Amino acid sequence: MTVAKTEIHPIPNLNRRMLLKGGGLAALAGLAACSTVSLPTGEGAGVSSSATSTLANIRASAGLAPLVPDRQLEQAALQQAGYMAQRRRMSHTTGWGKDFASRVKGNGIAGAAAENIAEGRFDLEKLFDIWVHSSGHRRNMLDPRFTRFGLAYVRDGSDGNLRYWSLVLGK
Repeated sequence: MTVAKTEIHPIPNLNRRMLLKGGGLAALAGLAACSTVSLPTGEGAGVSSSATSTLANIRASAGLAPLVPDRQLEQAALQQAGYMAQRRRMSHTTGWGKDFASRVKGNGIAGAAAENIAEGRFDLEKLFDIWVHSSGHRRNMLDPRFTRFGLAYVRDGSDGNLRYWSLVLGK
């Protein structure tokens, strides 16, 4: 049987303090990096205008006015789509515990708001077909209180055909 011998070498106080400070700063930097999701840019960051006529047709079928694309709501949608793509899972709540209401408030959006999310290998037409045939998603899109919307998607980093979608609706 072999026994490993270990030795303990005390670190002088000055070096110990420096190591603890350095380790503490590194830990803080790591936590800071985990607390935010960088907003993706490029594809997906401007699809609200592409969905305007689709949403207008859906709402017109219920006798409702069309929704207007809104940059602030689109940014909120892009933030959530980016979070979901980064985590590779669909969720209304972020990994750092922010639910939809907290995210809306944090983005400066006041009043009534709702969010539809999706994950899949489909285009805009298929996305809205899925949402129209889901009672909760359809209810959000047909809510007469809403006048604005933002739509965004972010592609999965390892599967370019997989998209994480978010539609944010507001007053």
